Amino acid sequence: MEEGTQRRLAAIVKVGVVEYSRLIGLDEEGTLARLRAHHDEAIDNTIAEHDGHFVKTMGDGLLLEFYCVVNAVRCALSIQAGMAVRNAGLSDDERMEFRIGVHLGDVVVDGDNIYDDGVNVAARLEGLADPGGICLSRAARDLVLDRIDATLENQGKIQVKNIARPIQVYKIVLESRPPPKGLARIPKFQRYGIAAVVAAVVVFYSYDIWSTN
Repeated sequence: MEEGTQRRLAAIVKVGVVEYSRLIGLDEEGTLARLRAHHDEAIDNTIAEHDGHFVKTMGDGLLLEFYCVVNAVRCALSIQAGMAVRNAGLSDDERMEFRIGVHLGDVVVDGDNIYDDGVNVAARLEGLADPGGICLSRAARDLVLDRIDATLENQGKIQVKNIARPIQVYKIVLESRPPPKGLARIPKFQRYGIAAVVAAVVVFYSYDIWSTN
């Protein structure tokens, strides 16, 4: 190990943008502006609320570090929930979805930077996650089990690039609730009121037509 570096155990979170290259190809300036807006308006606050630390950007995403893996997973859940709200109503070319990988492992600390296998595993887990989803390693899963309000689904051991041993992968099963359409956006009691008004109008005009014949 080089002088000035050290090792520590950390919860590493890798956040990646889904289809980043396609979005950049369609509109580089707009894509970068939307990513900055998501970062400034939502993600930074979410990281701070869960006592996390932004390390750096990595290609198409972000590298985050937490001292508590439970906070790391809760932060990941909050980011994905927040992005679902921010994406509601946007077109496919405007919406931005993330994949997130969370791992608990050793990292090498060099100033403000971290690297080594712990970071690599988190990056591979991010690549295995579904759009809008989160994947955990076995080490992270064991410490958050029964401490987060989410279902964990075992994906088995998966061999990934540049990691010697297969990774035991767990996917967080997130509820998928598409935004309501039409009258479903309106509270139930208001829908009943609208239905009653429509019915009254239909009856009135039906009676008017009948009585004039």
